[in-house]
Amino acid sequence: MYLTGEKKVELFAAHGKSEKDTGSAEGQIALFTFRINHLTEHLKANKKDHSTRRSLILLVGKRRNLLDYLKRKDIERYRSIIKELKLRK
Repeated sequence: MYLTGEKKVELFAAHGKSEKDTGSAEGQIALFTFRINHLTEHLKANKKDHSTRRSLILLVGKRRNLLDYLKRKDIERYRSIIKELKLRK
């Protein structure tokens, strides 16, 4: 399995307020980004896997919604998460 419990704890500790804070926007965006990167690599090897492609599109939409929310609420947190995860924007 590509996403273990230890990896989730590491992601939330690095980008959230703490490792127990799984609901923060930054932690969720980091988790979605990790999953998006994994699915992108999978689709490079399996071009005809349409169900995974659909899942990837849904994840990108969820991450976009969270980023838009963060941009509206706190622009500094938005800028810092964009810089940390090296997202284009």
